[in-house]
Amino acid sequence: MSTIIFPAPIFGPVHSRRLGISLGINLMPADGKVCTFDCIYCECGLNGQHRPTLPRPTREEVATALEAKLKEMSQSGETPDVLTFAGNGEPTAHPSFPGIIDDTIRLRDEYCPKAKVSVLSNATMTHKADVCRALMKVDNNIQKLDTVDMDYIRKVDRPLSKSYDVNQIIKQLKAFNGHVIIQTMFMQGEGVDNTGEEYVGPWLKAVTDIQPEEVMIYTIDRETPTKGLEKASREQLDAIRDRVVAAGIPCTASY
Repeated sequence: MSTIIFPAPIFGPVHSRRLGISLGINLMPADGKVCTFDCIYCECGLNGQHRPTLPRPTREEVATALEAKLKEMSQSGETPDVLTFAGNGEPTAHPSFPGIIDDTIRLRDEYCPKAKVSVLSNATMTHKADVCRALMKVDNNIQKLDTVDMDYIRKVDRPLSKSYDVNQIIKQLKAFNGHVIIQTMFMQGEGVDNTGEEYVGPWLKAVTDIQPEEVMIYTIDRETPTKGLEKASREQLDAIRDRVVAAGIPCTASY
């Protein structure tokens, strides 16, 4: 099994299928995974496979490392398209997340003002007012919604909190008033498949209710910790994308 544990607090730049040249910001420990989900398709592996021994980077460590990397890139004539909060787990779970966002925006404005600030999140912390205020400040507030079916969520996304309620998550996503991008993984195999109408129809209704600025749909691109999972086909993704676009919402599909 070949899963990825990212350096912290800065990694890359890497080429993102959806975002371009991305400088990664990892707010989780550099030697393990800490996440509020335990997705069976996560490129970082399952939570129990990579238990960290190091602490999360502090707010000060993140700002110092980010400034050093942006200086280095600027001196070499390289500029990122996006500064992306991602890595070894849920970035909004960091206790200093709001302050780190403020630092990142300040450094972006100083060193690479054309770059976007993006957060890849599973939406589990959107009940926190300070997290939501921080997410409203970033350019790309990208929140996961793989389905609205709780049985599928428990089997595939596997939230750690027993109180996780997708209907509450949808309400919180609606509260962004359009300043949100919905990201959805479509896949099949191992007894799971969210590409059929029983999943796509209710998901599309929820997306229409949320009224995001954009939807990003994608499928497996790297090795997964659970064997037997398969990509959704290009035809399946294109058909779902076309339905989102027909509902009046911009949508991209990554294969």
